[in-house]
Amino acid sequence: MAGVRIIERELNIVGLTHRYGPERVIEDIDLSIAAGEAVALVGPSGSGKTTLLGIAAGLITPWEGRVHSTFARPAMMFQEPRLLPWQRTLDNIALGLKALGHPRRERRNAAAALAQRLGLDIADLDKFPAALSGGMQSRVALARALAIAPDLLLLDEPFAALDVGLKHELHALLAAERQRSGVAVLMITHDVMEALRLADRIVVLAGKPGRIVATTEVGRDLDARDDGWLLARTAEFLRTPNLRAAFALPPLPTAERVAS
Repeated sequence: MAGVRIIERELNIVGLTHRYGPERVIEDIDLSIAAGEAVALVGPSGSGKTTLLGIAAGLITPWEGRVHSTFARPAMMFQEPRLLPWQRTLDNIALGLKALGHPRRERRNAAAALAQRLGLDIADLDKFPAALSGGMQSRVALARALAIAPDLLLLDEPFAALDVGLKHELHALLAAERQRSGVAVLMITHDVMEALRLADRIVVLAGKPGRIVATTEVGRDLDARDDGWLLARTAEFLRTPNLRAAFALPPLPTAERVAS
């Protein structure tokens, strides 16, 4: 329509440096995320990943650099579910909708529909968090983040404490949500296979202060990333010299480096 300006959603981070007291934790970070794109931040502990995510979320004011986002509705999911213990499951999921001013019946109906889509039973909706397993709490936390229909989802290792089976289920749910809604994702993970399963681009941070030392495009459709491909691609990725150096892995034997 003439005269209507269409805003392209994106997050741009330029020349970012942050310190806590005299200690620099990240330095000279340039990163961009486009609408619908998923980017995984990987790297060793202490490389500044959580600080970078907090700055992207607007929770931390950077020391130097510029952060500009045109995403209208970001949401964040933390490593711990962080559910309100005095609220039942349904009201925990609907928390963001309540903050946005949605009427009680409308937000509870929307939360119930989303909960069922994410594999929660009707009986679970009336339970308090203490009565839910760790895996169920993670589903509730994911549902709470998705309930506001975010255009940018920020994930701080939310699946790290789950067993392999639960991880696989939640990976599938998140991948399906990406395909359904086109939500952009910026996630932190220590799990290279998880990054390859969920992201379009993998950014490796390393050093103290943390800097971007490598970027890899995954280059495969989400629904084509089967277990065989993931195992082969993970093995290939772990042979990358920059990644091995970032995680302080020993160098590969010469013959294997030549073969790769």
